[in-house]
Amino acid sequence: MIPVLGLATLLMAACQGGTAKKTQAKIDSTIVTNAETATDSVQCYQYIKNRDTATLSLKSEDNKVTGTLGYNLYEKDKNAGTITGLVKGDTIVANYTFQSEGQTSVREVAFLKQGDQLIEGFGDMQEVKGETRYKDISKLKFDGSMAFGKIDCK
Repeated sequence: MIPVLGLATLLMAACQGGTAKKTQAKIDSTIVTNAETATDSVQCYQYIKNRDTATLSLKSEDNKVTGTLGYNLYEKDKNAGTITGLVKGDTIVANYTFQSEGQTSVREVAFLKQGDQLIEGFGDMQEVKGETRYKDISKLKFDGSMAFGKIDCK
């Protein structure tokens, strides 16, 4: 009788151990999948031409973007700050809040997604309530003069 009880206990433990391992594996794979998704949501871009550089890091969630943007243009004041905006189709329109020469400013920026690049848009600007904004966003030119290529995030 005791050997039969011992065998039954061993079988029950073995069956439960297998289920526990499968459950743990499923939980582990879910954690890995979620971690990869979170990492993939941040994308980084860089513009380099002659002595000019600019970097852009974006985090997308639904149709909203946040991130950092910095310009280091030759013989111009360096500036860096944050962006918050919306994705409309293949275009990002955002407010760029930045520091330059110890002063905080806000300027509207726009980028057109083309493959693995973001092309910065340019157009006529105006001052509205202390912020620099486009006069007419539908007339922006995405001529490729500032094309940010996708890079690995650091």
